[in-house]
Amino acid sequence: MYNSNAPLANTTMRVGLVGTGYAAKLRAEALRQDIRAHLVAISGHTSERTAALAQEYQTEVMNSWQQLVARKDLDLVIISTVNRDHGQITHAALTSGKHVIVEYPLSVDIKEAEELIALAKAKNKLLHVEHIELLGSWHQALKQHLLQLGQLFYIRYSTVKPEHPAPRKWTYNHELFGFPFIGALSRLHRLTDLFGKVLTVNCHQRYWETQSDYYQSCLCVVQLYFATGLLAQVIYGKGESLWQSERKMEINGEKGGLILDGDTGILLQPEETKLIGVSGRRGLFVKDTTMVLDHLLHGTSLYVTPQQSLYALKVADAARRAAETGLTIFLTKES
Repeated sequence: MYNSNAPLANTTMRVGLVGTGYAAKLRAEALRQDIRAHLVAISGHTSERTAALAQEYQTEVMNSWQQLVARKDLDLVIISTVNRDHGQITHAALTSGKHVIVEYPLSVDIKEAEELIALAKAKNKLLHVEHIELLGSWHQALKQHLLQLGQLFYIRYSTVKPEHPAPRKWTYNHELFGFPFIGALSRLHRLTDLFGKVLTVNCHQRYWETQSDYYQSCLCVVQLYFATGLLAQVIYGKGESLWQSERKMEINGEKGGLILDGDTGILLQPEETKLIGVSGRRGLFVKDTTMVLDHLLHGTSLYVTPQQSLYALKVADAARRAAETGLTIFLTKES
């Protein structure tokens, strides 16, 4: 990871953006709000959407991400496109001497992710893998109250999103999105950040597919057994075959429990049950972008390292192997 002893104080960061979707738009808006950054160019899969976003943010259109990362007038490339392409674009950007922000996952392949971290170190360039779940109110509430629960023994964490009909978009495509817990890596990274080393992984998955290339629903359930003795069950589902929306975490400890359900938090203990503050999720991409600029320009610390993201990716890949084989996957010391 980038570790410069001479931060670029009083310098404007010239930025290129790859992507035109939800995250890309939030990145563009964050850059527009920060006088320390200048969005120089955008590239995307669809020419119409790329042109529209470039017009909105008064920036230049590039015909391909290859042309964008090759530009000599960029300091930083932000990658907010389909998961499948993250690794390839990151490699090209680092090789051409750019700092990189990439939305999780760094890559859908563990070996490639490891190589990218090594490449960033060799080039002395920042490689920042976005994990805004760590900045949100859920995660902060967890950190604040976990000690009150005593020894933890069971967690159930579910994010289910029914969509009728399911959209024909890249998040419903095996190749473009990746295995569910790799594409949605934040679900596992939130837990590894809080609870550390995972010993064993079990996983089952199901897809509903009635059209070529795109599935209409998926449901994936993983069980993680941590070195602390904690058992976590994580559920991820989306699409037409699901009917009840859910974003909920239930944490059970020997001295109490904690329930996070949407924008509501409840702390349960023998002597009382009380509501805890859990605000919305707005503004996290701005916060992440600001922290990266602070780091590059003034040398301040970041909230996550690529190595931490890599570990969560290894756990997610173990879940993939468990789902494919039906076997329990044991994570080695090297993992």
